[in-house]
Amino acid sequence: MTSLSINQSIHSGFSFYTIPKWLVALFFVCLALPSNAQFFFGNETLISLKLSKIITLIDRYYVDTVNENKLAEKAIVSMLKELDPHSQYIPKEEVKEMNEPLEGNFEGIGVTFNLLDDTIFVISPIAGGPSEKVGILAGDRIVLIEGQNVAGIGMTSKQVRDRLLGPKGTRVKVGVKRRGVNEILDFVIVRDKIPIYSLDAVYMVDDSIGYIKFNRFAKTTQDEFNLALDSLNRLGCKDLILDLSGNGGGYLEIAVRLTDNFLRKGEVIVYTEGVNSPRYDYNATSDGLFEKGRLIVIIDEGSASASEILAGAIQDWDRGLVVGRRSFGKGLVQRAFEMPDSSLVRLTIARYYTPSGRCIQKPYAEGYDEYEKDISTRYAKGEFLNEDSIHLSDSLRFFTLRSKRKVYGGGGIMPDYFIPYDTSGNSKYFRELLAKGILHRFVLNYVDDNRKQLRKLYPVFSLFDTGFVITTEFRDKLIKYAENNDLPFNEKDYAVSGKEIELLIKAYIARDIWTTSEFYKVLNTSNNSISKAIAIMRDTETYYRKLSN
Repeated sequence: MTSLSINQSIHSGFSFYTIPKWLVALFFVCLALPSNAQFFFGNETLISLKLSKIITLIDRYYVDTVNENKLAEKAIVSMLKELDPHSQYIPKEEVKEMNEPLEGNFEGIGVTFNLLDDTIFVISPIAGGPSEKVGILAGDRIVLIEGQNVAGIGMTSKQVRDRLLGPKGTRVKVGVKRRGVNEILDFVIVRDKIPIYSLDAVYMVDDSIGYIKFNRFAKTTQDEFNLALDSLNRLGCKDLILDLSGNGGGYLEIAVRLTDNFLRKGEVIVYTEGVNSPRYDYNATSDGLFEKGRLIVIIDEGSASASEILAGAIQDWDRGLVVGRRSFGKGLVQRAFEMPDSSLVRLTIARYYTPSGRCIQKPYAEGYDEYEKDISTRYAKGEFLNEDSIHLSDSLRFFTLRSKRKVYGGGGIMPDYFIPYDTSGNSKYFRELLAKGILHRFVLNYVDDNRKQLRKLYPVFSLFDTGFVITTEFRDKLIKYAENNDLPFNEKDYAVSGKEIELLIKAYIARDIWTTSEFYKVLNTSNNSISKAIAIMRDTETYYRKLSN
């Protein structure tokens, strides 16, 4: 969700006992006055008194014992839901966890892990992190934490995180079981700040087309983009595919900074406006890092907020093309207000508008529950499969700023090229392989057993990409593993999904041996939006013709 990242303390609450003495006195005066005397007090004061009196009455007269704090928090949540779907209350216990993905770091030991066979399995230590520094390796199993057994006791991912995360500078002792070593290895790890990256992948599609994928707009996103683009430029990148599919947004300022790389000085990127927030324009500055090369932005129904700001600006200025499916439709700006107990209220203070004047916020007049079901409703109506099923009112029609192409607001960003959701490889067997975690665990075990051999056979990813194939023997091992995990083989379903299953296996192996860039390089070979973007890039005439009409 988009945030202005402006924190301001406000002091308000529902507890009768936190009201200033003068207000309490005023409250009793109000009770003593006749009803027609209410004109002496402002509406805000009367509301505060009313809420305070309700809490007091419950405390003094209600039939059962009540947790006033919990009751007040539920009241806040319900009140905010009545405003819009994105104003929200965050309890103080959740504030830090909520901020971590956008702040770009957390404090811990620095490993990516999975729970495999009820054991903490290290997928990889984070480069430069504290675990790597002490010698933790991919494939290690953490079986002891501070001398206590953590294997085979049914721990959850949250319980693991609670034990391994902690303030920078604190120490944690772990016992590790390593393949080929009989005894348990002890490591003392000094926790540190661990970076969370918003960039999923960066690679060259061919000799001139670069590809970058972001999963969010966090504080580190611009720096990550700078490094990614620099690496692509050194490899000869002239044109860029920017993948924002599934990107739920993040900081407004970061979306502005990233978009600034593609637009010319003075061009409006986005503007915000609300009843209590005067219009404010965010304009591009000089020296954008990618103002001249051809650009395609990929979006889908999971692209929201900050992603839509970037895609909308690129589309409105006819700077590049948008490929994929209609985006989420979140055009509201939240500001975080800190409460006295360190909880937060994120209140919608403005709407944002693309340069042509579009507000892409989808309707929410039917209430929170209907709003939450919007994506599933779109799917049920066939929108993911057929562009003709999307009906937008002419009153929401706008025009791009250079070529005067038709674009629409009021419900997300409509792509220039619609790509239907690919259901051709779906089957119940495939879904259950994923839902039950069978496919992932199978690959983790396979890589753990064959890591050295894979590294020897494929010292670089390019050799793996062209040389690794799923054999019949490999497939049979997967089928047997699934059967041992209570998933019977379905030959008919495998005939439908086999290629997708085997491609995902290859992608998982690539990620475990190398990075997420290699994961997406494998997986994107079956992504129709990526394929269409590449085809457009390779057809210069089609690219510029679409931009001009």
